Amino acid sequence: MQSKYLSAEERRQRTVEAVVTLAGTQNPSEITTAAIASEMSVTQGALFRHFPSKEAIWQAVMQWVADRLLGRIDRAAEISNSPLAALHAIFMSHIDFVVEHPGVPRMMFGELQRAEATPAKKVAHSLMKRYAERLAHKLEEAKAGGEIRDDTDTQAAAILFIGMIQGLVMQSMLAGNLRAARANAPGVIEIYCRGLGAGRVDLTSQASKERRQSKKKG
Repeated sequence: MQSKYLSAEERRQRTVEAVVTLAGTQNPSEITTAAIASEMSVTQGALFRHFPSKEAIWQAVMQWVADRLLGRIDRAAEISNSPLAALHAIFMSHIDFVVEHPGVPRMMFGELQRAEATPAKKVAHSLMKRYAERLAHKLEEAKAGGEIRDDTDTQAAAILFIGMIQGLVMQSMLAGNLRAARANAPGVIEIYCRGLGAGRVDLTSQASKERRQSKKKG
């Protein structure tokens, strides 16, 4: 009975969380408003009192993903003791986010594949752009500080960074074991850092500490 006393914002938040949960077990494109309403134990009419359309729900979901993911990687970077350590922490915190919310990569891949420029797709594109900008900035800092080669193409390195995450996630999804991405992530990011000329850097302990602190704040 307490649910009827939730504010409009709280109900919108619950709707977004319901979609994220459903996307973790089924194809996002097949999620209906009836399924969302059922997950929330409300009627479809109640659902549309807070969103004018299904597309508006999807836009809110993508905005939730963008806010949560960028917030998490920003916190991971802030508590790191160097730009290179920040890149390592960002990589691991992103993988953790995906493992905790398995529906997120399904929704992201689904939106980015859509032919039409939907509001949700625009949010997804904006997320990718802002993420890449953060990476390029950290890579420039690492280059200026002598942590990586001074001839590093930071734009290309940022693209590769994102591609590694997408590859890990995709392979793990195909294998039906998303947690495998977390197990394989440390080795992948170490190879990446060494490829940038960082040498063999043991960031495992530092990264683990940063991830614990980031989760406490998140």
